[in-house]
Amino acid sequence: MAKIIHIELDDTGLPAPTPEIEQERRVAMFDLLEDNSFDLPAREGRDVPPGPYTLHLSIRERRLVFVITAGDGTPAGEFHLSLGPFRQVVKDYFQICESYFDAVKTAAPSQIETIDMARRGIHNEGARVLQERLEGKADVDTDTARRLFTLICVLHFGG
Repeated sequence: MAKIIHIELDDTGLPAPTPEIEQERRVAMFDLLEDNSFDLPAREGRDVPPGPYTLHLSIRERRLVFVITAGDGTPAGEFHLSLGPFRQVVKDYFQICESYFDAVKTAAPSQIETIDMARRGIHNEGARVLQERLEGKADVDTDTARRLFTLICVLHFGG
């Protein structure tokens, strides 16, 4: 049961997302809960409560905060990641998403496909950065990292 079964995003104090960003958030959360791989390795000789897990994701003091509890409510872990390594890829992702949303309204299908391929490439880069930053803290597969990266972008949008 190495998976997330519930996720909470703390967007307290952040500006309201655009309809496009809100849609990205809904889709990412739905897809994440439908299929994910999330496990906490033993650290410093301490056992970790087994999953499934609840994840509380927030940005505090310019840091990405993961608070994880086991299904029975037992604290399973908390870690804070610097947002610095994510800044450029998040910025690039928002720029390409804006281009994509604009293209969908007026561009030819071939142009939309080209922009969408670039968007997926940047999204994959964000997932790779996240997997690197989570190394030793949490084990996630690529699809889970992609969906979590989307949620980071949603939080970063207002942060």
